[in-house]
Amino acid sequence: MSTIKNVAVIGGSGNLGPAVVQALLDAGFSVTALTRIESKATFPSAVKVAKVDYSSSSSIAEALKGQDAVVSTIATLALKQQEAIIEESVKAGVKRFIPSEFGVNTQKVTGGTKKILGTKIALQGELEKAAKANPDFSWTGISTGLFFDWGLKVGFLGFNIKEKKATIFDSGNEPFTGTNLPYIGLAVASILKNPASTANKYIEVASFVTTQNEILKAFEEESGSKWTVEKKDTETFAKIADEKLAKGDYSSFGDFLKVYLFADGKGQSPKESDLANKELGLPKDDLRATVKAVLA
Repeated sequence: MSTIKNVAVIGGSGNLGPAVVQALLDAGFSVTALTRIESKATFPSAVKVAKVDYSSSSSIAEALKGQDAVVSTIATLALKQQEAIIEESVKAGVKRFIPSEFGVNTQKVTGGTKKILGTKIALQGELEKAAKANPDFSWTGISTGLFFDWGLKVGFLGFNIKEKKATIFDSGNEPFTGTNLPYIGLAVASILKNPASTANKYIEVASFVTTQNEILKAFEEESGSKWTVEKKDTETFAKIADEKLAKGDYSSFGDFLKVYLFADGKGQSPKESDLANKELGLPKDDLRATVKAVLA
């Protein structure tokens, strides 16, 4: 597979996008951020910006001219737009498409979680078809588990930093994976630096395989104080999630995710040996350093 130099990033101003853009710049890629026409997002000076009307195939095609790869960090509500972008990417001669996965492994999810993530799953089928029909086109799906540093900061993992309170689901000893945003950026850059080994694959990366209790211990030791702990049962969240989804309420995803990650004995998390960290040449990440940075 020929070298990838020019990379278009979609959704580059969201939660994940800036970390991906920066990692690509640091790795020496020429980066173009595709934004909506009305967007006022700003980027580093080295980034080219292409304003796109995503309802217009010609506008998408124009923005993709000369691009070797497309990385989509597009928001969940806009996932359907990727179908048109893939079609135009193939026509434009794009060599690698990285879709907006970056979360739980959509090839393993079941039940309500699978239903909610149906758009992502369907898109993988479209990518596989495109790659079979066009030998010069390929894709890579990346599962990262939770956005770990972001999740700690916003309290999604159950840790209230300001009040030094922790919500622990079930025993708190179930292993799960999480990945810091800069680490995801490094993974994307590594894939595009070495495209042949990751062509048409779905891979998993993670900063850590950890547990809620390990994180709580790190927070208590780094903050120098005992935290207040509240215990909750994931079975309760499973029932809430089912009830919400039955009403068409997709906010149930957050409830399903707690069950997926933290329920005792489910074994949803990949093991260290399942991760592509070594294959991609990714460095070891440090849980304690991440907790310390979040506290700061």
